[in-house]
Amino acid sequence: QLQLVESGGGLVQAGGSLRLSCVASGRTRTGYAMGWFRQAPGKAREFVAVISWSGLTTYFADSVKGRFTISRDSAKNTVHLQMNSLQPEDTAVYYCAADEGPPVMEAHRFDYWGQGTQVTVSS
Repeated sequence: QLQLVESGGGLVQAGGSLRLSCVASGRTRTGYAMGWFRQAPGKAREFVAVISWSGLTTYFADSVKGRFTISRDSAKNTVHLQMNSLQPEDTAVYYCAADEGPPVMEAHRFDYWGQGTQVTVSS
């Protein structure tokens, strides 16, 4: 089993930045791709970004390309999502997820999920 705990959410004005972190514990010796998803009120959960176990491969949703970056520190079992130029439409609960396999963008492929952290962007 793998446990994921997110942190770093909060309230920020449009144009601002936030850095989300996700710490994994438990069965961390297995290689996991790590992803971020988000869910706004009344909307389906959507893919944001994913990074491979090696950190060499990343994918981003079109809506965040050029604004968000994803990185990982495998020694600390941590993945980060740096979010810049935030807009009100980025408001959502952000979830960290882990997948025992290659980096993918489909939520149903991820085996483990965190509880989420709220990000609110005011206009």
